[in-house]
Amino acid sequence: MMNRREALSRVAIIMGGTVLGAEAIAAGLKISTTSISLSKADIAFLNEVAETILPTTKTPGAKAAKVGEFMKIIVNDCYEQKDQTIFMEGIKKLDEASKQMNGKTFMLSTPTQRTNLLIALDKEAKEYQKTKKWEDPKHYFSMMKELTLTGYFTSEIGATKALRHVAVPGKFIGSYPYKKGDKAWATS
Repeated sequence: MMNRREALSRVAIIMGGTVLGAEAIAAGLKISTTSISLSKADIAFLNEVAETILPTTKTPGAKAAKVGEFMKIIVNDCYEQKDQTIFMEGIKKLDEASKQMNGKTFMLSTPTQRTNLLIALDKEAKEYQKTKKWEDPKHYFSMMKELTLTGYFTSEIGATKALRHVAVPGKFIGSYPYKKGDKAWATS
């Protein structure tokens, strides 16, 4: 198992600070020393949220990339305590929103109900973003969505199945042919 310092170094190198965001960089990377406790049920819940955002199609979805486990690690090791709290409360808020909208928990909702709920939450998060002040916290759904995208596209599955992958980049070809519908490129 890798230690926290090594994990943070790798995350920073791989993502160039995108997970932590500009706020954390501007604040001097005040990383939390507290630890959150996500149960297996919480991770399964996060996998289902992620799978609703990035479902399995011709390529494996977010659940296959174990994005829920990725979220646990990043929130636990990289988020400040206040952001950890928002994220943990967000799990409960998302489930409550599902009960209000669908009359049942997120896990018991149909795929269509889940999608409609997350579309509504995404709209809510975008509206919140328009009016929030710099010091205001992020919307919990924005955190989940960002972690889903980052976790998926930095996973082996996302980088090699959803994107076209070149293990060792070759020379630069500025006029490389592209056909509509081609996958984007990923390199390592």
